[in-house]
Amino acid sequence: MAVTLDQTIAQKQHTLLSRLFSSQTFWVVIAVILACIFLSFATDAFATSKNLYNITRNITFVAIVALGMTFVIITGGIDLSVGSVLCLCSMVLAVTMHAGYSIEIGILATIATALVIGAFNGIFIAYLGFPPFVVTLGMLSIARSLAMVASNNTVVFQFGPDHNKLLALGGGAWVFGIANP
Repeated sequence: MAVTLDQTIAQKQHTLLSRLFSSQTFWVVIAVILACIFLSFATDAFATSKNLYNITRNITFVAIVALGMTFVIITGGIDLSVGSVLCLCSMVLAVTMHAGYSIEIGILATIATALVIGAFNGIFIAYLGFPPFVVTLGMLSIARSLAMVASNNTVVFQFGPDHNKLLALGGGAWVFGIANP
C-alpha cells in the first residue's frame, strides 16, 4: 500500500505540548527560572534590587552590540570587528576627553570614528564585492591596533573636565533607579 503525502504530514504533526517539550529553548528557559529560584533562596544577595541594577547595567552594553549584530546576521552577513571597533571608539572618547575636550566633543569624535569605520567596511563589502568575513577580520586587527596606538598602550582613567559627567552617564541611574545605559 502506497503512503500519500497527506498521510505522512498527518503523522508528523505534533501537539503544542509535544512541540514545547521537544524545544531546546523551552528547556533553557526552565533551567534559567529554576536557577533564579534556587539562587533567590540560597543567597542573600541575588534577589535584591542592587543586584538587578548591577546586572542590567553590565549587560546593557553587550545587548546594544548584540542588537546590531542581530540585523547583520539576519541579512546573511557577519561582522567580526564589532568588539575591536567598540574598543577603538571607547579609546577615542577617553583620549579626546583626557586631552581636555568636553564630553560632547568626545561623543562626536566617537560617532565620527564609528561612521568612518562603518563606511569603510560598507564600501569594501557592498561596492567592491569583498567577502564580509575577510573585511571585518582585517578591520578587527586594524581597529584593535589603532586603539592601542590612540591610548599609547596605557590605561586611560582620567577624563578631563567632564570626568564626572561621563561616569554619571555610563554608570548612573537618573530615572526610577534604572541604569542609564
